[in-house]
Amino acid sequence: MFGIPGKQALTMTPAAAAQIMKLMQKDGSMGLRIGVKKGGCAGMEYTMEYVDAVDPADEVVEQDGARVMIAPMAQMFLFGTQIDYKTSLLESGFHFNNPNVTEACGCGESIKFAGM
Repeated sequence: MFGIPGKQALTMTPAAAAQIMKLMQKDGSMGLRIGVKKGGCAGMEYTMEYVDAVDPADEVVEQDGARVMIAPMAQMFLFGTQIDYKTSLLESGFHFNNPNVTEACGCGESIKFAGM
């Protein structure tokens, strides 16, 4: 596992934890796996997928009944991130408040990390 002993790799706001719990119950999954992949205009994109089993290499974060697994290749990019869930008149979705991001595209869908 990556990170500081005793400190979770990421946190969830109450709204994000509630939405993840809702998705877990609806899909019957063990949680959501979060990762990053190359793509988008800034170079990297977040990924989210339902998972039925925890990979031993995943960092597992549980909060208020919600479970998020962080893919091994994403752990160093997501450390210190807060996941939020926002709803507005035009859209609703997860937002990543990530201190490791150095640049984001105008649409908010892709990000850039230092050294990349």
